[in-house]
Amino acid sequence: MSEQTAIVVKDNPQAIISLVIDGLNSPHSKRAYGKALSDFMNWYMAEGKPGLSKMTVQRYKAVLQGRGLSPSAVNLALSAIRKLGQEAADNGLIEQSLANGVARVKGVKMQGVRAGNWLTREQAQELLNLPDTTTLKGMRDRAVLAVMIGGGLRRSEVANLKLEQIVQREGRWVIIDLLGKGNRVRTVPIPSWTKAAIDAWTQAAGITSGLVFCAINKGGRLAHEGMTAQAVRDVVVSHGKKMGIHLAAHDLRRTFARLARKGGAGLDQIQLSLGHASIKTTERYLGVTQDLMDAPCDRLGVKL
Repeated sequence: MSEQTAIVVKDNPQAIISLVIDGLNSPHSKRAYGKALSDFMNWYMAEGKPGLSKMTVQRYKAVLQGRGLSPSAVNLALSAIRKLGQEAADNGLIEQSLANGVARVKGVKMQGVRAGNWLTREQAQELLNLPDTTTLKGMRDRAVLAVMIGGGLRRSEVANLKLEQIVQREGRWVIIDLLGKGNRVRTVPIPSWTKAAIDAWTQAAGITSGLVFCAINKGGRLAHEGMTAQAVRDVVVSHGKKMGIHLAAHDLRRTFARLARKGGAGLDQIQLSLGHASIKTTERYLGVTQDLMDAPCDRLGVKL
């Protein structure tokens, strides 16, 4: 074992982990990568610091598989370790050739396609009708659900949505300059019923600019702070429980995609609305541009 392969952890494993997570933007990614790298470092230290190399990572991959971890869990760990290797090389802690070897460790092949969870059109309609719109909280919750079902937004995107981003383009309402995962910016068309739900909420709450959604205290009064992504999740979970469904925030994103597809929306247009990681490749390959006259959200078949 060379000195350089072992120096990667020195006496402070957290220091090298910080090299990786400090370069990430998403809080979720920071938590996931941080946990994966902490587990790897614990194993690495227990193994006597064998050196960060392709052979070491392959051994660790076999250990994870031997524990019965799912392919997605193993692949997440490998992604974090690959990034660790590159960061170590960039900071002069190991040779680039070693980082290249780590990067070549293959992930575990996923068998089949993950179905996920989503609502039927009838269930989506029921969910939208659940909030008590005679209260401020109910009006806010309905608007939150309408944005998620009608636009396919992530919970963090809902929490950070500003009123100034909701504008008209080509005769329809859209959300412009939406900053999504990986700092990708996109425009998202929304149906008129989503805009109506937002208007009802903002007018009742007296919101004329800035963040669309704000916190509401236990007394039903507005708080002078925005909603967190966790609070958005709680809205979805609580109303899902009323329907007897274990519902996650991301399930509404899947619901948007499924209902739009069943309604006849093109897959390329759905990808544009969702802002998936491969969207730039899709746009270049197909020469696709966002169709604001016939958008995915027009195909949902849901209304207030």
